[in-house]
Parts: sequence; C-alpha cells; structure tokens
Amino acid sequence: MKKQTEKDKLTALYERLSHDDERAGESVSIENQKRILEDYARKNGFTNIRHFTDDGIRGTTFKRPGLDAMLDEIRAGNVATVIIKDQSRIGRDVVEVGLLKRTFDEYHVRFIAANDNLDTANGFDIMSIFRDVINEWYVADTSRKIKTVFKSRMEKGLCCSGSVCYGYRASKEEKGEWIIDSHTTIPLCKGNGLRTLSSVPATAI
Repeated sequence: MKKQTEKDKLTALYERLSHDDERAGESVSIENQKRILEDYARKNGFTNIRHFTDDGIRGTTFKRPGLDAMLDEIRAGNVATVIIKDQSRIGRDVVEVGLLKRTFDEYHVRFIAANDNLDTANGFDIMSIFRDVINEWYVADTSRKIKTVFKSRMEKGLCCSGSVCYGYRASKEEKGEWIIDSHTTIPLCKGNGLRTLSSVPATAI
C-alpha cells in the first residue's frame, strides 16, 4: 500500500457555533467562519480542504459530530493541518482543549488559529495557554450574568421562560408579564371545588 504523503493529506477546516455565539451576529456565523478559513487556506497555499462543522453546540461540550469526524480522520493519519478561526472555536475548557492539542501533536498535525496568529509550525506559543484560560472564563462569566438576569426578572415578578403556564396568558400591555386566564382557571377552580366538597382526596384532584 502506497504511503500517504503530506501533500495528499487533508487540510481540516473546523467551524463551531453555539446558541450563545449567535447573539454576536454575523461575525461568528458558520458561513463567515467558512469564508475566513477558505480565504486563509487559499492565501497560504493549503490544498485538499475539508470542512468539519458543529452548529449549535457549546464549547464546553466535546462530544460533537463534526469534531469526532475530524478526530477520526486525524487518528487514521489522513490530516496534515487543522485550521480554525480562533481558539474558542475548538473549545472552552482548558483541560479538554489541552488534550485535543496533545492529540494533534501525537499525530503530527499542524494546528492553526487564524485570527489568534497561532501556528504550531512556529513552535510553542505561551499566549495560547492564556487564551484558553480566557475562553473558559468567558463561559463562567456568561453563566453568572445569565443567572443575575433571571434573578432580577424573578424579583420583579417577570417570567423567565418562553412558555406560559396553564392558567395564565402573556400580557399584551406589559412585555414579560403573565396574567391569569379566566377562561381556563375559573372552570378549573369550580370543578375542583365541587370535587373537594364531595370528599375526593386532594391528591386525586
């Protein structure tokens, strides 16, 4: 069997977008990431490109179809280079990202983060470690901010869910408020009241 040369191997372009990232708009969209990576590959002479994409998956999750498919190709010895837009695309967990980088190194895969000026062909980059830490901190900070918003809404008596509970309806006057829906609650209360008076256990209502 003919041994695969570096020129014959794949240049893996990896894109990831989470639902949280979507709030940032077009700048991090899958289409924009693909455009950036294809432009980078073309300008720097990388050929035989293949996209590996995970859409709608958080960076703290490392069981991803696109990432798994890329790792399968790497372990099969079919990939020469992995290119991503920036380090946060590969993940937002310092330990897991470190393990991925170790896998790239083990299979002699060149790793490039285009917007972070990271290229393992240039040797060890200590700044990449700090960026991984910042990327993980971003997740914790976002989670804290979301919890603060939910707490504030609850204290104001505002809803924190897009679904309206049975017996209520969304207010047309005040956004985020629920009001009692008399069309469902009054018949329900009357019916349960009659059942209670007829000695039906409360747990059966």
